[in-house]
Amino acid sequence: MIYVTRLNNEEFVLNDELIEFIEKTPDTVISLTTGKKIVVKETPDEIIQKVIDYKQRIFNSHQKDKEVLK
Repeated sequence: MIYVTRLNNEEFVLNDELIEFIEKTPDTVISLTTGKKIVVKETPDEIIQKVIDYKQRIFNSHQKDKEVLK
């Protein structure tokens, strides 16, 4: 889950697993696997970085859990 911002400055949480693709037209449009499209302020690169950061936090927390179980 990542935070993104609509053009009206409304911040919301997006399930990053639903992202099908991201377009820059010139606004950033996120197309979801559900068929819905969302226009946001963040650039495609910022969204990609947010997803990477989120996935790394999940991976790192799982690694810590594994170490505790050893």
